[in-house]
Amino acid sequence: MKIKSLVLTFFAVTTIVSANAQKTIVDVAVGSTDHTTLVAAVKAADLVGTLQSAGPFTVFAPTNAAFAKLPEGTVEFLLKPENKASLTKILTYHVIAGSFNAAAVVKAIKDGGGSVTLKTVSGGNLVASIKAGKVILTDEKGATTTVIATDLKADNGLVHVIDSVVLPK
Repeated sequence: MKIKSLVLTFFAVTTIVSANAQKTIVDVAVGSTDHTTLVAAVKAADLVGTLQSAGPFTVFAPTNAAFAKLPEGTVEFLLKPENKASLTKILTYHVIAGSFNAAAVVKAIKDGGGSVTLKTVSGGNLVASIKAGKVILTDEKGATTTVIATDLKADNGLVHVIDSVVLPK
């Protein structure tokens, strides 16, 4: 009887631990079939630990289709170990320190007179504005991306999905 009780207690504790397990930004991305390229890139850049840390972070997460818009061979080139520094710079350019939900971003744009400059973890800037009712990000090269899904919650921040990869200078 004691063994059966111990086994049941173990399963009950395991279930509670699993139910209370934290869901990090990495977990949100891993759980999305639209972000397999991003997950592969985060792993190749050794950023999994960083994006599983306390944060908070706001991540603008490009979809697989966004990565597919890059010139042919770009993703494969960046995933090579010798290009880890470049990949890291690009990926951290998609991350803002702090947790900024969609309402906060829109408010900041309005308070900024139509745009707001967001400082990225890589040290670069993204400019957020609104066009046709949608939040648009403009990177340092002048290219734009549209935020297509917002406020995917994680315990260490938020994920907003974008339709193009933004690139630093």
